[in-house]
Amino acid sequence: MFYRESGQFKSSYKEDMQAFPIREDKIGIAVWLLLAYLYVPFFGLPGLEYGFALNAIMIPVLIFTITTIGLNILVGYTGQISLGTAAFMGVGAYSCYKLTSYFPDVNIIILIFSSGFFAAAVGALFGLPSLRIKGFYLVVATLAAQFFLEWCFIRIGWLYNFNPSGAIEVPQREAFGFIVTGAAAEPVTRYLVVLTILIFLTIIAGNLVRGRIGRSWMMIRDMDIAAELIGVRPLTTKLSAFAVSSYYCGVSGALMVFMWLGAAEVESFDVNHSFLYLFMVILGGLGSITGSYMGAAFIWTFPLVLKEIGKVFEINPTVMENVSLVAIGVMIVFILIKEPHGLARLWQLGKQKLRIWPFPH
Repeated sequence: MFYRESGQFKSSYKEDMQAFPIREDKIGIAVWLLLAYLYVPFFGLPGLEYGFALNAIMIPVLIFTITTIGLNILVGYTGQISLGTAAFMGVGAYSCYKLTSYFPDVNIIILIFSSGFFAAAVGALFGLPSLRIKGFYLVVATLAAQFFLEWCFIRIGWLYNFNPSGAIEVPQREAFGFIVTGAAAEPVTRYLVVLTILIFLTIIAGNLVRGRIGRSWMMIRDMDIAAELIGVRPLTTKLSAFAVSSYYCGVSGALMVFMWLGAAEVESFDVNHSFLYLFMVILGGLGSITGSYMGAAFIWTFPLVLKEIGKVFEINPTVMENVSLVAIGVMIVFILIKEPHGLARLWQLGKQKLRIWPFPH
């Protein structure tokens, strides 16, 4: 059939260890990239209004995918539970806002990437308790970080330039001759910027988890005592996981405010959003970058689909919103019981069955 690896010979260890060893996988990735770069910017999504498709679906899904990849590095690959994701996103957003205030002439893309380092530093700081505690106690420690950072976003006026509203408002900025932030920025421009950043960060994450650093993370996740006995240092391994994860969250937080919302208050980074991102990781699949894409896309688009269905049957939107929350909760419980590795594992099983179809399994 069309998905076979027979006849595709590997002549070196490097070829055998490729991220996509089967030719059909590479073709599939190329097709997705072509659709993302050439079809969506010009035509949007089938059946949806162009501006709505980019502003309400594609841009937030791409941003939340970056968040989910970062959280998956910490939870899925390192086994360190965190409920402070939204707060670390807030650190990135407020840092980028301050950087634009102090360096108005610097390329906004550089400032977005730079804001992630502030989030990484804060994440590594609050990751220190993971050296002594784990499990439920680490959840409480990261939850304390969430509430403390929320308090800082509200009470420290310097962070939002003492704006009477307490909100951060995105100024208009250009990058490479195009307006990418502010009210004048076109949705297609912001979409392409976010998409490019997502692909770049995905490549980095993929190489990290497949290399020495990623193997150290996974050894700490599977059995930290045994990992320490064979030479893995828990201090650097755990803190590096918190730093890298928080960097991704910080960049996504800056993108969320500067490329999507245009302005934000502390409610954009509350604990409810931290739970939402954790649900994306669980549903998509722990320890899977592909699952991060699936989880972010599903959690964000599922309520929108239910709302559209509710409009067809003239059901109150509030009712459909509550139905979506219940349905997502039921699906998370079902996934945890039946397939703990989430949608990514189901996708992997489907590909394995397709490789030997129509022969029996």
